Amino acid sequence: MTKWLEKGLLIDYEYCSGCHACEVACKQEHGYPVGTGGIHMNQVETVLPNGRLRIDYLPFPTAYCDLCADRVGQGEKPACVKHCQAAVMYHADVTELAEIMAQKPHCAVFTPR
Repeated sequence: MTKWLEKGLLIDYEYCSGCHACEVACKQEHGYPVGTGGIHMNQVETVLPNGRLRIDYLPFPTAYCDLCADRVGQGEKPACVKHCQAAVMYHADVTELAEIMAQKPHCAVFTPR
């Protein structure tokens, strides 16, 4: 069996602080204009059964994301991963990310087309 070596991005939503550093880094890296970027920060507010408010921040890669192919080709991490203040973004082989994901309850893996 051949190991699948496609690279991906894992985002651990449980600990994302919503600082927007990933968005800023992406826009600066690629020179995107205002309103455009490779990652977009979403805020989801949920009223819990006990009446408390829970706010989750969900960085979402957009159609512009190529996982910083030029940076990665030079041996660097994608800009969003490098600048993530909460260190909740991981860039690796999809198989490795799946192993990390098995240990984390609130995360998702993104792979560009």
